[in-house]
Amino acid sequence: MESPLSSFPDVDEQLSEDILDCLSAVEQRLGDAVSVSESLMNWTARHLLEAGGKRLRPLMVLLAGAVGDMRREEVLDAACLVELTHLASLYHDDVMDSAPTRRGTTSAHEVWGNSVAILTGDFLFARASGLSSRLGPDVVALHARTFERLCMGQLHETVGPGPEDDPFDHYLSVLSDKTASLLSAAGELGAITSGAGSEVASVMRAYGEKAGVAFQLADDVLDLRSDARTSGKNPGTDLREGIPTMPTLLVRRRHAERPDEHTHEIVSRLDGDLTEDADLAALVDLLRRDPAVGDTLEMAHSLEREAIEILEHLPDVPARSALIDVTRGLVDRDV
Repeated sequence: MESPLSSFPDVDEQLSEDILDCLSAVEQRLGDAVSVSESLMNWTARHLLEAGGKRLRPLMVLLAGAVGDMRREEVLDAACLVELTHLASLYHDDVMDSAPTRRGTTSAHEVWGNSVAILTGDFLFARASGLSSRLGPDVVALHARTFERLCMGQLHETVGPGPEDDPFDHYLSVLSDKTASLLSAAGELGAITSGAGSEVASVMRAYGEKAGVAFQLADDVLDLRSDARTSGKNPGTDLREGIPTMPTLLVRRRHAERPDEHTHEIVSRLDGDLTEDADLAALVDLLRRDPAVGDTLEMAHSLEREAIEILEHLPDVPARSALIDVTRGLVDRDV
């Protein structure tokens, strides 16, 4: 395993090595956490874990923990907890979105069916909850609040905005609950379990809310600009399922205000049948060439800058510089 900080040359070398050591320990704990005597669950629970992933949320726990004592057992348990929660949500999301692939491999529901995939997600949530119980009532409460937000974010994405709701505010609230909530919790947990203190926990909580939305807006762009070989997901999955993204919201608003031939074609395709791969590919190509993609990326950069400003309130330690570099990497990434 290579340190996730190795691509940032200005990051403190000792910190990078320590992070790598701790992530290796977390990976071992994740493997232990998904082990179970029931043979089918033993396979299904490992399916996405062994497919890889960025381990972004454990990294956030560790970087926040590096402000205190990152090597505490409690910090490693917290890092494992957030990744198990994230993995569980992916099993559920893929069922609801009918996503055929995840992390470059076939989605669990495509292999074992919806019921097994949902139960696997429930199992992973249960294992995460077990870890939270070892970390004390404050962590249990934080994990429960985060789990609630994950559920509400998925619900609000599914039902869409009401007639009185602003579609942009609604979409950003979905991103805040579905993505930013767990990133925020990861940073807060790292501060709590490492002994870094309540002020650091408060900074990391606020930082995660900004960085999580920036990350997801960048993901909206990546979903259009990449392909399955680089991103691990088929481009346009949300388009096919009729799930709004920031680029499509921007195009729809522009079409409502000043329609032209280009936006009319995009909106017509968005509202049409995207069952055929050729139709979906044509829509993705149209959106790639639309200014809405660049506008979405600028929104992500704006939130990235706000998140970095929040990090300036952390003590001047190597972890702060590393967090700033990682934040920039959340937006400026290829995969």
